[in-house]
Amino acid sequence: MLKILDRYIIKTFFGPFFFIFSVLFFIFIVNIIWVQLGQFMGKGLSYWQILKLLFYLGVSVISLVLPLTILLASIMSFGEFGERYELAAMKAAGISLTRVMAPLMGVATVLAVLLFLFSNNIIPDFQKKAKNMLFNIAQTKPALNFTPGQFIDQLPGYMVKFDKIYGENGENIEGVFVHRKASTYENQQSIVAEKGKFVPAANKNFLKLELYNGYIFEDNFAGKGENVRLKQPDQAIKFDTLVSHFDISEVINKAIEKEQITDDYRFQTYGQLNETVAKNKKENAAYFENISSDVLSQTNSVITYMDKTKSKVMAKQQVKLDTVKEDKKLEMIYNAYNRLDNLKTTASGKKNEFGSNIKYFSKVVIYQQRIISYSVTCIIFFLIGASLGSIIRKGGMGLPVIIAIIIFIIFYVMNLGIENISWGGGMSPYLAAWLPNLILLPFGIWMTYKALTDSQLFDAEKYKALFKPITKRFSKNKEHKRYQ
Repeated sequence: MLKILDRYIIKTFFGPFFFIFSVLFFIFIVNIIWVQLGQFMGKGLSYWQILKLLFYLGVSVISLVLPLTILLASIMSFGEFGERYELAAMKAAGISLTRVMAPLMGVATVLAVLLFLFSNNIIPDFQKKAKNMLFNIAQTKPALNFTPGQFIDQLPGYMVKFDKIYGENGENIEGVFVHRKASTYENQQSIVAEKGKFVPAANKNFLKLELYNGYIFEDNFAGKGENVRLKQPDQAIKFDTLVSHFDISEVINKAIEKEQITDDYRFQTYGQLNETVAKNKKENAAYFENISSDVLSQTNSVITYMDKTKSKVMAKQQVKLDTVKEDKKLEMIYNAYNRLDNLKTTASGKKNEFGSNIKYFSKVVIYQQRIISYSVTCIIFFLIGASLGSIIRKGGMGLPVIIAIIIFIIFYVMNLGIENISWGGGMSPYLAAWLPNLILLPFGIWMTYKALTDSQLFDAEKYKALFKPITKRFSKNKEHKRYQ
C-alpha cells in the first residue's frame, strides 16, 4: 500500500518538475541571449554555431535552475495534495506528514547528488568550450568587428581605418582608408573614400565592401629602378562607386572551438580547485610579505630622513614663501614632505593590488564551495517548498509561483550581496559561499515544524481575529433595523 502511495507522490512531483525545469531553463537562456546578443551580431555565424554556443552557456545555469525547480515543484505538489484533501485523507489513514515527505526527500537528495556530480564534472568542460568559442568568435569573425578611428589589420593582407561606423548592424561607414600590404615586388595600393557600406556577399568566404566618392592611389613600378619612378608619378584614379571583395577564408576556416584559453579556475573540478586555492594562498602570502617589507622600508627611510633634518632651533621670525628654497633646512624638510607624498602614493597603489588579489582568491573559493552549497540548497528548498505547500493548500501556477519567486529572489540577492562583501575582503569567502544556506536552513526547519503541527500560518481569518480587538475600537456599532 505504501509503495503504491510513494509511486503516486513521486509521479505527482515529477509532473510539474519537468515542465517548470524546461520553462526556467528557457527563461535563463533568453537572458543569456539578451546579454550576449552583441557578440553574435554581424559575425557571420551559422544557426548551428549559435545554438551550440547557447547550449554551452546554458549548461552552467542548471546549478541555479534545479534548486528553484525543486522549490516550485514541491510547493505545487503538496499544495495540490492539500487542495484535493488528499493530504487530509493520508493523515486520517494514520500516515504522518514526515512519511508523506520521505519519498520526495529521497528524490531531492538524489537530485542534489546529481547536481554535485554535474557541477563538478560536466559544467567545467562546457565552461571551457563556451569561453573559448566566444574568444574565437571575437578573434576570427571580423566582418563588422572594427573600431572607429583606429587602424585595423584583421583583414588578411590589408590595413583599414574607418572614421565613423553606424547603422543598425554597423554596415555604414565614413572616412574610409584601405591600404594593401605589399612586398617589394608588388604594386602598392591605397584606397580613400568618403563613405561606403558592407554588403552581404554571395560567398561567405569573402567580405564585400561598396565604396563611394574616392580615389585609388597605386604604384605600378614595383621592382623598377628609381629613375623610372621619378619620370612618372603614382597613378590616382577617381571613382564614384567601387566594389571590393576581401578574401577572409583564411580567417573563417579557423576552428571556432579551438581551445586557446585553458588557465581559468572555472574549468576545474572540486579537487583541482583545492590545489589552485592552496597555490594561491602561498602566492598571496609571499606577495603580501613583499608588499609589507617594501612599504616598511620606505617608511623607515622617510622617518630616518626626517629625524636627520629635524631642526632643534625654534623659528624666531616668519619665513616668506619666496625664500623657502634658499634656506637649506627648509628645503630638506620640503623634500621630506615629498617623500611622504610618494610613500602615500605607493601605499595606495599597493592597496589596489592587494584588493585585486583578495578578490581573485574569494572568487576561486566561492566558486569551489558553491559546487557543494548549491546541492545542499536543493534539500533546503525542498523542506521549505513541501512545508509551504502543505500549509497554503493551493496548487497550480498562482500563489505557489509567487511565494517561490519571492524566496528565490531573497536567496539570489543574499548571494550577490554577500559575494560582493567577500570580494572586498569584508568576509571569509568560505562563509560567504555557505551563509545563504545557513540563513535559510533554520527557516526551512521552522516551516517544517509548522507544517507538522498543522499551523494556520496563511489563514487570513486567524490574523483578522488577532487584530479584531484593535479594529473593533475604531469601528462604529450599527443598530439592527427591522424589516417592515
